[in-house]
Amino acid sequence: MFHDLTISEIRPEGRDAIAVSFDLPEALKADFAFLPGQYLTLRSEIAGEDVRRSYSIASAPGAPLTVGIKRVEGGCFSTAAQDWKPGDTVQVMPPEGRFTYHGQGRIVLVAAGSGITPMVSIASEALEQGGEVALIYGNRDSGSIMFLDALEALKDRYLDRFTLIHVLSREPQDVALLNGRIDGEKVTALARAGAIDLAGTDGVFLCGPGEMIENVTGALDGMVSADKIHHELFYTEVGPRPERSAKAMAAAEAGVTVDVILDGARRSFQVEAEDEDVVAAAARQGLELPFSCKGGMCCTCRCKVVEGDAEMAVNFSLEPWELEAGFTLACQARPTSEKLVLDFDAA
Repeated sequence: MFHDLTISEIRPEGRDAIAVSFDLPEALKADFAFLPGQYLTLRSEIAGEDVRRSYSIASAPGAPLTVGIKRVEGGCFSTAAQDWKPGDTVQVMPPEGRFTYHGQGRIVLVAAGSGITPMVSIASEALEQGGEVALIYGNRDSGSIMFLDALEALKDRYLDRFTLIHVLSREPQDVALLNGRIDGEKVTALARAGAIDLAGTDGVFLCGPGEMIENVTGALDGMVSADKIHHELFYTEVGPRPERSAKAMAAAEAGVTVDVILDGARRSFQVEAEDEDVVAAAARQGLELPFSCKGGMCCTCRCKVVEGDAEMAVNFSLEPWELEAGFTLACQARPTSEKLVLDFDAA
């Protein structure tokens, strides 16, 4: 469910980026309580279209609710947001997401670009709880660094427990290792140099483009146990969606009855040949299901298949155990049976 929140403050954060803070009425404080690392889904009508985007919360619990929005070339939402001003109202969904901090004592954070936003919240909370944090943050140049003031403030306050390492790809630095892009080789080289402690870490958090996450995760294999590695995919380079399988096409052409359980209520609609996925079919028939990115990355549309079968076009967020437990992403789900029941309330 979306709520109307009023913008209380907007400030620049590096080049082509802003931090947007919201007034939170007392009646909504419980709904918007969050874990460090979670995100908000924002909604706006742009050129007559319902557009939604997910933005990670970049504030420590107890501080004003804030997200960071970086302008993306060709991005209609991020471009429109640059014109927002204090006093404007934005529709916002309560916090979601599983890329969260759970009290690990010693953590390593690796972020690139706008992937820093959840790290600000995670680092703030970990340091407040007495933990040790090392943050490797990649950008093009110093002018593009988001939340620099917040990070420097943390460094000044927790000088003995917060290590901040800037890696720049288009601005030379004195230390050669700090030039270029973040990848697995650079992260492990920093560990060998003693700048970060991978062997003793209680958790590694990765946020940024898919290529970086995949590369660093691969390099950590054998160095850090898989259960200690957590990632949040901000974007990935993908081509067109894969075509529907013959089974999914046949089911859609015959017509599939879909029942969804959402907020305790059960509703039905049809998936037909013209519908790309379950979310699209529901929208065509006037039923709004939870979604945000529509790219298989954010998990806002996560639900459990309790009857029938469905294939997914792509999946960048569900973990193996979730797939085994029967979870799917509604924005990517294509029914392969004559009836499909999806439970959005399943934990």
